[in-house]
Amino acid sequence: MIHPHIADALKVPDLVRLTDGVILIRFESMKIYSALEAVRHLLGRGTIRPGQTLIDSSSGIYAYALALACHRYGLRCHIVASTTVDVTTLAQLEILGAVVEQVRPTRDLKHDQELRVRRVKEILAEHPGHHWMRQYHDDIHYLGYHGVADRVADAFPGRKLTVVGGVGSGASTGGIVEHLRRTDPTVRLVGIQPFGSVTFGSQDHHDPEAIIAGIGSSIVFENVRHPLYDAVHWLDFTHAMSGAVALLRDHAVFAGLSTGAGYLVASHEAGRHPGRLHLVIGADTGHRYVERVFARHEEALDPAALKPVEVAAPEEMTMPWSTMAWQRVPDPSQRKEPAA
Repeated sequence: MIHPHIADALKVPDLVRLTDGVILIRFESMKIYSALEAVRHLLGRGTIRPGQTLIDSSSGIYAYALALACHRYGLRCHIVASTTVDVTTLAQLEILGAVVEQVRPTRDLKHDQELRVRRVKEILAEHPGHHWMRQYHDDIHYLGYHGVADRVADAFPGRKLTVVGGVGSGASTGGIVEHLRRTDPTVRLVGIQPFGSVTFGSQDHHDPEAIIAGIGSSIVFENVRHPLYDAVHWLDFTHAMSGAVALLRDHAVFAGLSTGAGYLVASHEAGRHPGRLHLVIGADTGHRYVERVFARHEEALDPAALKPVEVAAPEEMTMPWSTMAWQRVPDPSQRKEPAA
């Protein structure tokens, strides 16, 4: 197949068998799928027009995806970038024609997202013709992952499936699993969170290394649909790093922190549910983690010696690794007390 644009080629993931019970769905950069489909859909219904500027904030892979989508469809791109965005990504964004602003460094990455969203709103006030993609809040970002779900369903017909992935904005895990459950409601979803994220109630725990970029949040994400999740795992940086290093050492897969966390969690879940196939979402490659993760590989822990503490409620979680059977319930912090 000859692709009309590099984005159409880069979006396609590869399926890699890690063990009998664990499969990796490896993306070059996962959010290209959702960015392309969202932009195509918005153009199709006339919400945006060629030449218009699309704006959003990002910690890395969504910025790259949106810049590629804008290049593909003849749009302008404005990114408010996290302090975690690396030099390689910044250079690519600028060459692709995106306007890039990086927020000031903060002592605590929990405030990084708040600063980015605040700056986006300031820019929109100055340029009301820009279109805010709202990757954290607009469910249009679910659409692109339906194609991923179809690919998975075709590859593993009749298998009992568990999807394991970083929660982040909620669109990737949510979009894949919602679509899979249309034909198989038994598909399980295991979400991964860093300590310090409000999404599943770990905001009172501080990981000294920092929030794992892209899978947690210090603000409420409307795209996260809590009733989709069967279980949640909270991991610190060291455990995610150990998973990433083990994935490279054991299977020669060079992938990011969220994939490393997913590998660690899926290996644990597969041991508890040997009859199911566990699909790990590999959101990106490991290139932007070389200095923070892979150069420190001697510090990595032995995954075989690691296991989570099982808790019955978010208030009981403890670092460095906790897990809870979420059982497809709403976010407890948003539940209303019954009327008297």
